[in-house]
Amino acid sequence: MARVSANLIAAFRRTIHKLKHNAPYQWGHMGACNCGNLAQELTQLTKGEIHQYALEKSGDWNDQLIDYCPTSGYPMDLMISKMIESGLTIDELKHLERLSDQKILANIPLARRHHLKKNVKEDVILYLETWVSMLEHEWLNKHDSELIISKEKNIPHQVFV
Repeated sequence: MARVSANLIAAFRRTIHKLKHNAPYQWGHMGACNCGNLAQELTQLTKGEIHQYALEKSGDWNDQLIDYCPTSGYPMDLMISKMIESGLTIDELKHLERLSDQKILANIPLARRHHLKKNVKEDVILYLETWVSMLEHEWLNKHDSELIISKEKNIPHQVFV
């Protein structure tokens, strides 16, 4: 699972909000597809810029992720690096473009799970909502345990013993 952070969760939430409120969505457009919409929020690039960068190399998101080289100097590879720095993995990005991560799908009701289509905006929104819910749950669990440990370290009657 992604390296969870408040910034990553916020980027997911902004992406979902934009998609629900008529952000351009086109699965065949590198800047307006599943990965492209999330990339806009993580990189602050426009859909046009993302698409332009993608055209400097061949292939769709999956192909570009397979060919990803962090030292190539290609703008698309630099953008992917930024997404990885935000906490995502190459495999998660590949799965996002195809709506295929089994951990995420396992949290989608069975009636919908087997009928998701990679190029249907409503299905992308459901996938992203499910994923961000998982990330939020992980983030809360992590921070709750840190809070408990912090409280245990600062028990007043033990501090002054």
